[in-house]
Amino acid sequence: MNKILKYFLQGLILFIPLGITVIVFLKLFQFFEGVFSFVGLTGIPFLDTIISFIALLVFITIVGLLASSFIFKRLFAFFEEKLEHAPIIRHIYSPIKDFMNAFMGNKKRFTKPVLVLTNPQANIQELGFITQDDLSEWGIKEKYAVYLPYSYSFSGRLVIVPKEQITTLKTDGADAMKFIISGGVTDVD
Repeated sequence: MNKILKYFLQGLILFIPLGITVIVFLKLFQFFEGVFSFVGLTGIPFLDTIISFIALLVFITIVGLLASSFIFKRLFAFFEEKLEHAPIIRHIYSPIKDFMNAFMGNKKRFTKPVLVLTNPQANIQELGFITQDDLSEWGIKEKYAVYLPYSYSFSGRLVIVPKEQITTLKTDGADAMKFIISGGVTDVD
């Protein structure tokens, strides 16, 4: 029964992003198809469908082009700055943005995988990532901030650990994260 649950969860992890992408793609396709059917560009339904599909591909490409342009980046930065200062929204938006940036983008934070001794009496160690190695601003010395992700989840916990309880791992951060998130099921190259 546990294997079936694990397979189901792995299927969800793969299916949800793909499913959302397919739904968005289909909704945009239906929109363009409706526009071209209403206009009746050619009068031939099959040809209108092909034109709708091509229009969708062009639209997605243009959105990608705009997303990488200077003007769009400035516009997005403006709206993002407003969101980060909105009274209630900032407490939701900022942590989610920081968490997503930690996984992807230019500001990846999970690049230093470590093994942490979390229970010295039982000699229990956990896999995690150093997120801050200088906590002097907090008045904390000789300790690191280590994020310990949970398996089959995008959540985890932050622990403050003495340097002596940390062993640096010689592996890629992405491989370590896959190993942790999968509960140790994923093979490490």
